[in-house]
Amino acid sequence: MLPLLFLPLLLLHAVPPPARPTPGGLAAGRGTVPAAAPVVPMIAAVWPVGTRPPVTRGWEPPATAYGPGHRGVDLATAAGARVRSVAAGRVSFAGRVAGRGVVSVALAGTSLRTTYEPVSATVLVGDEVAAGAVVGTVEATGSHCATACLHWGLLSGETYLDPLALLPPWLRNSGPSRLLPVPGTRPRALPAAREARPRALPAPRTRARALLVPGARA
Repeated sequence: MLPLLFLPLLLLHAVPPPARPTPGGLAAGRGTVPAAAPVVPMIAAVWPVGTRPPVTRGWEPPATAYGPGHRGVDLATAAGARVRSVAAGRVSFAGRVAGRGVVSVALAGTSLRTTYEPVSATVLVGDEVAAGAVVGTVEATGSHCATACLHWGLLSGETYLDPLALLPPWLRNSGPSRLLPVPGTRPRALPAAREARPRALPAPRTRARALLVPGARA
């Protein structure tokens, strides 16, 4: 009888207590902390279109996998503009999805891939592309913008990320270059331009000629 009395106590210690859901898990509808988003390396060497195109709509990550949001950024451009790969990689997709031309490039040395649409592809799946290489041109139709634009996306697996994070600060904030003063120095005043004064021309020299007077001796 004595072992039977201690059996309930042994069972209580053997069964682990239920895990308490974390705040992050409650928000996600799970009992565990969601995985952190991968760090995006700043490896872009160029913008996909233009030099510094206006961003007409930014990245708006959805709260759930199928929730509303904007899974990329929209860059203002003209139809027919050349689309470039922002970094070196391999073309993983080049075709049409829901009537729109899409090009996807798996970035070298990472688990990331960029997407560009609507684009008429000039590359094939498996092509190696360098940073700045042209992968297609912007199509006149198929965009969700009021005017022609390029939708630029970035994914890690099935997780959408902000593609602007690929841009280093010097490229993201690029603009007209300016000469800035060096700290601790004073700008030197430029010398005033000297007024050109007309120089007097020398009087023409004349050679004296001896005249012979009739009847006179030389």
